[in-house]
Amino acid sequence: MSPRPLVYSLQALDPQQVLQASLRPASAAALARPGLIVAGATGALGSEVLRRLAGSGGFAHTYVLAHEPMSTGLAQVTIAAVRGDDIAAWPVRPLPVQTGVVMFEPPRLYHDRERALWTPQPAQLPALAQWFRRCGVQTLVLVLPHAPGRLPQALRHGLASLDEQQVAALGFERVLLVRSAQKQQAPRGGSLPEKLAVWMLSTFRYMIPAAAQPVRPVRLAEFLDLVLRVLPAGIHVVTPELLWQAVQAPHMQDVVQAWLNTGQDALAH
Repeated sequence: MSPRPLVYSLQALDPQQVLQASLRPASAAALARPGLIVAGATGALGSEVLRRLAGSGGFAHTYVLAHEPMSTGLAQVTIAAVRGDDIAAWPVRPLPVQTGVVMFEPPRLYHDRERALWTPQPAQLPALAQWFRRCGVQTLVLVLPHAPGRLPQALRHGLASLDEQQVAALGFERVLLVRSAQKQQAPRGGSLPEKLAVWMLSTFRYMIPAAAQPVRPVRLAEFLDLVLRVLPAGIHVVTPELLWQAVQAPHMQDVVQAWLNTGQDALAH
């Protein structure tokens, strides 16, 4: 059975419903599970990851960052409204969350609800990670878009930028960096010679190895769900090749287990 789709409404939350929900006692099983907060639940990838993790049963509750209050179609998903893009000025929210997921896929313009969700820019990653840390997040997951051929092989297995190094030094118990190959966008506009040059260069995209090709969002969401269930402490980097191998394997858990047991692509604190 496929998971129930997430349904958003742009109506403001009813204060009476919020109060009743806060007074409703939580079960012992729910209290034992961690909470989840998601930034960038937009695009095909964000929607699939949110649907998979929120419906996996591994989290007591899921909070999604948005520009304005909204209601959702699932009792275990709540919209957390944030104001402005100055993350340093955001108040620390008293949310019972231990796991944070950050994605950077832009919203689909024909989805009204996605335009209301808050999506970070790559330059905002350090400030957002600091805010997550102040909110109590212990496990941070970063799904980083990766352009094939633009990152040296040596850097794919480690921290590839000063921002990533800064995030890794914030003291999270677990950090998971997933380098997901992104689909190349078709250029818009330009003169006839520019279009001809783009067309000629586009022939080289067929030379990209299969292991460096983008994976389906639903399979990436499945991979994240599986890894979060068994991820040990430390800083772990998933290369596009490892991600491709995992989603192509008959049993994804075998690839994940072998990766974690050998310590490949994992960095010590």
